[in-house]
Amino acid sequence: HARGFGFVQPHEGSEIIENVFIPRDYILDAITDDVVLIEISGEKSPKGYEGKVLKILKRNTKLLIGSVFSILKNEVQLFCPVLGKKKAVTLKKDSHKIDLGDRLEVKVLSWGSNAKPIRTTLVNNLGSINDASKDISIATKEHGIFEAFNEKCQQEAKKWGTTVSKENLKGRIDYTGLTTVTIDPDTARDFDDALSLEIDKKGHFHLGVHIADVSHYVDIDSALDEEAFKRGNSTYFPGKCIPMIPESLSNGLCSLKPDVIRLSASVMIELDPKGTLIDYQVQKAYIKSDKRFTYKEALAVLEERAKSPFAPLLNNLKKLALLLKKKRTDRGSIDFALPEGYIHIDKNGNPTSIERIEYDITHQLVEEFMLKANEVVATHLHHQVGKAIFRVHEEPDIENFNALFDLTSRLGFSLPKNPEIKDIQAIFTQAKESPYLPLLSIQFIRSLKLAMYSPDNVGHFGLSLEHYCHFTSPIRRYTDLVIHRLLFCKQYDVALEKISMNCSETERKSMRAESSVVLLKKLRLLELNRKNNPSKV
Repeated sequence: HARGFGFVQPHEGSEIIENVFIPRDYILDAITDDVVLIEISGEKSPKGYEGKVLKILKRNTKLLIGSVFSILKNEVQLFCPVLGKKKAVTLKKDSHKIDLGDRLEVKVLSWGSNAKPIRTTLVNNLGSINDASKDISIATKEHGIFEAFNEKCQQEAKKWGTTVSKENLKGRIDYTGLTTVTIDPDTARDFDDALSLEIDKKGHFHLGVHIADVSHYVDIDSALDEEAFKRGNSTYFPGKCIPMIPESLSNGLCSLKPDVIRLSASVMIELDPKGTLIDYQVQKAYIKSDKRFTYKEALAVLEERAKSPFAPLLNNLKKLALLLKKKRTDRGSIDFALPEGYIHIDKNGNPTSIERIEYDITHQLVEEFMLKANEVVATHLHHQVGKAIFRVHEEPDIENFNALFDLTSRLGFSLPKNPEIKDIQAIFTQAKESPYLPLLSIQFIRSLKLAMYSPDNVGHFGLSLEHYCHFTSPIRRYTDLVIHRLLFCKQYDVALEKISMNCSETERKSMRAESSVVLLKKLRLLELNRKNNPSKV
C-alpha cells in the first residue's frame, strides 16, 4: 500500500486461509507479488491476523516502470509507482540519452537493502511523461495487464463466424417473441444483459434477465478459456477497454445487439405485486433485442422528454425496480447513489473534460435487476448444485466504524449514544440531500472489508444478502463464466478456490491500473486548465 503496510495471501494448503496484515515497520523491503516467510503475531483479533515478514523467499518482479525525476553525473533516479516512496531506484547513466520525465522500463539487477537502493539496467525508454498517448500502454505494462491475444485465441474466436447458426438454437427456449431491451452507457460496445418484463392479470411481474451465453463460445480448457482465466476480467481505461475475450466475441457474437438473434442464459423471475419472489427458472435460450437504449435515452423517455414505443416497458421496469429497491433498503442494504466522473479524451490520449454521470433511475433499475438475477442464481446453486463462486463481503466489526461515527457527529447528524451497524443506514438516509454524502461514503467504504470471490458462502454484508454471486457479466468477468458452466454443465468440475483467489487478485490488479490512469488523466486536465486559466486555478 502507498502508506507502507501490506497484506500477505497465504499459499494454498496453509492453515490460515485469509490475508494477513503486515504493518509498515515489519514489511522489510518486500513489494507486491514477493513470496515471503512470515510470523503470525499473537491470536486473531476482530480485524484478522497480523504478522511480520521474516524473509523474502522469492522476487517475482523482474521489470519495473519508473519516471526519471533526477539525473546525476553517473546515475539516474526513478520514481516507480508500484514501490511508492519506500524504495529508491537507480539506473547507471552510461551512454543512453535520458531526459527528466522520461518513463523507463528497467530490469532489476539488485534489490539492495533498506539502506541501499534498487539497482537496475535500462530495457526500454517508453517516452516522455508529456506524451499522454502512452498512458494506457505503460499502465498495462506496469500492472501486468495483457493486451494482445495470441493467434490460437483469435482463431478459436473467429471460427464461430458473425451470425448465430440454426444448429446452435436447438434445445434452447425461444424468447424472440418477448419485447427485450438493453440499457447501457453511451460508449458501451459489449451488451451482456437485456431485460424483458410482462405483468399478468394478477399483477404479478414476469421479469426476464437475459445474459449473453459466453460459455457456448468459450470451451472449457480451450486457449480462449486459459486466456480468460489469466486475465480474470476486462480492464476499463478512459477511452479504451482491454477485453477478457477477443472483440470478435465480446463486441460481436456475444453482444446482445438489437435486431439480431443472440444466445442467452435467461433467468425468468416471477414476483408478486409487492416484489416478493414467487418462482424462477434458469434456462438456455435465445433472444432478439428490440432496442439498444443508452441511459440518457431511457431517462428521457421515463421523464417524458422523448417519445418511444417502449415507454410502457420502461415505466413497468421502473415500477418493479422501485419495489425491489425498497425491499433491499428494508433488509438493511445501504444505497449511496453517488455520481461518477467520466473522462473524455482526444485521439492523442489527452483529457478534454470530465462529465458528471448521475446515478439516476435508469442506472438504478438495471442494477436492481442484475442484483436480483445474481441473488436468484446464487441461491439456486447453493441449494441445487451445492457449490459456486460466491461474491462475499464479510460483516465488519463495529469498532471499524468509530471514525465514521465521529465524523457523522462532527457534521451534526444525530446518532444514538452507542451506535450499532444498523444505525449506519440511518446516517445515509439523513445525509441523502446534504453535500456531505460523498465524504461520509468514502469514510464508510474505508471502514469495510474488501468484497472478494470465494467458494465459501459467508454472505454479502453490503447488500444484506445470504446468497450472492456474479452471473450477469460473463463477457467481462471470468467468475460469471464459471457460474454459467456450473448451472448448465453437469460434468463441470473445477478448482473453485484457485479460480476465486485468481479472480480476486486480477480484479484488484485491474482496479490499480485503472485508478493510476484515471488519476494521471485528471492531473493532466488540471495542468491544462492551469495553463489556459492561470488566474482561476
